[in-house]
Amino acid sequence: MIRDLLRLAGTACLGLALAAGYTTYRVWVQGQRDEERPADAIVVMGAAQYDGRPSPVFAARLDHGVALFLAGDAPRLVLTGGKAAGDRTTEAAVGRAFAIEHGVPPEAIIVEDQSRTTLESVRAVAALLEADGASSALFVSDRPHMLRVLRMAADAGITAWGSPTPTSPIENDLGGRVEATVHELGALAYYFLVGGET
Repeated sequence: MIRDLLRLAGTACLGLALAAGYTTYRVWVQGQRDEERPADAIVVMGAAQYDGRPSPVFAARLDHGVALFLAGDAPRLVLTGGKAAGDRTTEAAVGRAFAIEHGVPPEAIIVEDQSRTTLESVRAVAALLEADGASSALFVSDRPHMLRVLRMAADAGITAWGSPTPTSPIENDLGGRVEATVHELGALAYYFLVGGET
């Protein structure tokens, strides 16, 4: 019996290792793929802001999203992200100010400022797009984040493509990339098993 249990445990560990390896590969491949194309909207995923200033990670995402908009890839720019406890403003509001300052017309901007997680953001964006008669979107985030964003977007009924920002601070930070990838593995596993987000 002990031998059988050890064999079963070994098989389970091997299965988990293979699943983790395959998912890591998928995260990496999607993060390297820029699917820039015309869409109904460009969606910039929120990130931290510091009292009205975008964090370096958020600024890199905003730079890329604004560049895609100004290139004519979509008529709408959707900015996401609510506020953390103690914040005086939201990520989306900071993103809106940044986009306007960099040449995006205010009337082209849609703000989603209630979400605190990726899943909340994507589901809220799906509702906003549907209300606006739109169905497709080009999502902007960091490379490790793209696979999860696009999976959630597809599940929410959005025809979605990804255009990861090439200038994120984690691009030149091996430790940051590893940490972000490990986080994504856990978040994807939780999403697929539970259908939610921690």
